[in-house]
Order: sequence, then C-alpha cells, then structure tokens
Amino acid sequence: MQATRIGFIGLGIMGSRMAANLQRAGFEVTVWNRTTRTAEDWAAEHGGSVAQSPAALAAEVDVVFTMVVDGAQVRDLLLGPDGVAEGAAGGLLCVDCTTIGQAAALEIGAALAAHGLRMLDAPVTGSLPGARDGTLLIMVGGEADDLAQARPAMEAMGKTILHVGPLGAGQAIKVISNSVAVSNAVTVAEGLIAGQAAGVDLDSLVAVMDGGAAGSRMLALKQQPMRTHEFTPLFRLAHMIKDVELCLGAATVPFASAERALADMREAERLGHADDDFAALVESVEQRTGTRLA
Repeated sequence: MQATRIGFIGLGIMGSRMAANLQRAGFEVTVWNRTTRTAEDWAAEHGGSVAQSPAALAAEVDVVFTMVVDGAQVRDLLLGPDGVAEGAAGGLLCVDCTTIGQAAALEIGAALAAHGLRMLDAPVTGSLPGARDGTLLIMVGGEADDLAQARPAMEAMGKTILHVGPLGAGQAIKVISNSVAVSNAVTVAEGLIAGQAAGVDLDSLVAVMDGGAAGSRMLALKQQPMRTHEFTPLFRLAHMIKDVELCLGAATVPFASAERALADMREAERLGHADDDFAALVESVEQRTGTRLA
C-alpha cells in the first residue's frame, strides 16, 4: 500500500526541507513542531496542515516521519504523553530519520511493536544541500514490506534509498559513516595547516589534493569554511559530537581516529562553536598546532 498521507514531525534545518519536498511531490503533508509558530510558518509557505499534537497527527496519516535531535526526543514524541502511539491506528508505520544509534532504535521499535505499530530506522546523509534538493542518501533498517510502503515518500526526499538490513542497521551504519567523515575533516584541517606552515599556496594544495588520491567529500565541502572561518551550519558541531559519541559508545573495537576527532570537536564546542558547522573543529586544530589559517 502506497502512503499518500504523510505526517512529519520536526521542522529544523533538515526536516523543514524534507517535508517541503514531500509537499511539492504531491503528498498530503501534516506537520508538527515543538515550536508551533515554526509549523504554522512552514504551512503558510508550503501548504499542508498543522497538527495540534503528535497524537492528533498520527490519527490523520498513513506514515509518520520524525526528524528531530536525539533518541530522547524520538522516544518522547512517539511513545510519551500525547505522542504518536496514543493517536495511531494499529499498524501505523513510523519512520525515524533522526540519528539515534542502534540501541535506541531497537528499544523504540520494540515499544512501538507492543502498541501494534511498525518502525523503520532511516537516518540520512547529505546535510542541508541534500535535504533542500531532495538528493539525500537514506539508509533504511527494517522490514522490506514496510520500506515498500514508505519508499515513494523517501524518493521525494532522497536520491538513493538503501535497504541496509534489519531494524537498527541504518543507525549503526550512519554513526560509523559520520565518524569516518569527521575523522577525514580533521585530516583536511591538519593538511591545510601543514601547507600554510610550509609556506605553500593553499589554492594549489587544495587543487592537487582534490585532483588526486587525497580528494574527498570533506575536502570539497569543508576546506573553504575552514580557511575563511565562516561556519554557517550545514551540519551542526553538536550533532556531529552526538553521532560520534553514539558510534564510540557502541564500538567493540578501537576507533582511534574517531576518538581524536571527538576530542577536537569537544574543544571546538568549548570555544563556543556548538551551533556552528562542524568545520569549526579547525579552531581546535589551530589551537593545538599553534597555527591559524589565513
């Protein structure tokens, strides 16, 4: 059964754009946000309707998407007072796009199942540009039949939808992937600083790295913000810290590069960059190397 009535909870940097793509694709979208004015402004701009609570939203839709901050919020919105489980008909499909870690996804999925509800964990990657352009990569854990129901809506928000395994698999893959990405971002910062210390032209250094084996998505996305110290958030530092902490907390083998990246991010957070893009970790690298990019 294809879902045509979509509920979307969480209208932040990512969620507002993902929900807008659903509305543009012709789905009947009902939204809810902790700040009611944010939901009302979204509906005024994009259409759709605003629910008075997650429970009220759940009573009106075929599938509920959540895109919030962390596992505690997901648990509260789905299972807490006036949450989705209170208003949902049996069999409602809940799709969580928040990065919450595998353990939380399994716990919440089991609790929803006790209410007769279904769950997919479907974290995304692509940051703000991917959410805006509908080109996210969505990694989905859960039952194939549930994904089949949600896939048309996912295809309005993402370019690539991967069924990566059972419930929780998407979360496990997402936090490992983000930990690799931010480890690479630290290496990019260190490479830029090493280049400046060596007196080379940084434009030339970036061009050579980008055209050779050192090229990466993190180089392409983060070298300019690092060099200019302009940290307009595509993915907030505080959110990346959460993801790496989830990865390391579940790890059963050493992950030294992620541990180092986490230390740099925590220092950048201490320096006041929690709400900036995680490229701000360069400030920590600059501090520990005694060299500032200019």
